[in-house]
Amino acid sequence: MAGYGVLSDVYEWLIGDDRSTPAEAAAVYCTDVVGSVPPGARVLDCACGTGQLAVGLARLGLDVVAADASAGMVRRTERLAGEQGVPLRALRASWDELPDHLEDSTFDLVFCVGNSLGHAEGAAGRLAALDAMSRLLNPGGRLVLTSRNWELVRSAGSRVDVRDRLIRRNGRDAVVSYSWQIEQRWEQEHFLEIVVARIEPDGAVRACSERLSIWPYRYEDLVAQLRSVGLMVRSTTFDPESDGYVVVAGRDQARGTSEPAH
Repeated sequence: MAGYGVLSDVYEWLIGDDRSTPAEAAAVYCTDVVGSVPPGARVLDCACGTGQLAVGLARLGLDVVAADASAGMVRRTERLAGEQGVPLRALRASWDELPDHLEDSTFDLVFCVGNSLGHAEGAAGRLAALDAMSRLLNPGGRLVLTSRNWELVRSAGSRVDVRDRLIRRNGRDAVVSYSWQIEQRWEQEHFLEIVVARIEPDGAVRACSERLSIWPYRYEDLVAQLRSVGLMVRSTTFDPESDGYVVVAGRDQARGTSEPAH
């Protein structure tokens, strides 16, 4: 589930052009999500990657904890926070380990973005991850989750997708490709190999790659699992024909605090 040991060094080429800086990453959520919480609100970015969103939120004056299962990602987040001159706590922890490090019911917002939930191991692993996130939210808090449309990913079958343009980051170019191994059944472990081929200043090409495990899920199953850990969908951008979506979920006030998932 950790993964991204190799890709943590080149992850900037996997981030979209519209959120490649901390300010841009935070701006995506400023109007509908961040704008509704008070100054200094406590925020958790789990599966924080290289920290663009976490650092961007900290720049807005929020009290941010950034967590990731990858040690490389945590190091990069800490370095970015130092470069930007903002305080945040960076923590190496998988989703199910978060309650061991953080107090229940203490966060106004929990972010789980970047299509990361698909790396949780099967339905049981995904449920444990969602349960941990739910436990950390305060009664009025919200979970913000982004996901690929796995129905579309699976319908396209096994394939290699090569981006049709060079991606430029920090004055350097790279070509990114994705190799999908799609299995017959939803519950099987799928695989995604990501290759980042960087063009060096002398014209040479240096490639690095990592093979990641994926356990896809249907949108309706995600909603059902959110409900089972005491979270109700407040808003969603899910469209059967769109590649990805954002779900914002909050505590089911009828249930109060969520019960541990089994």
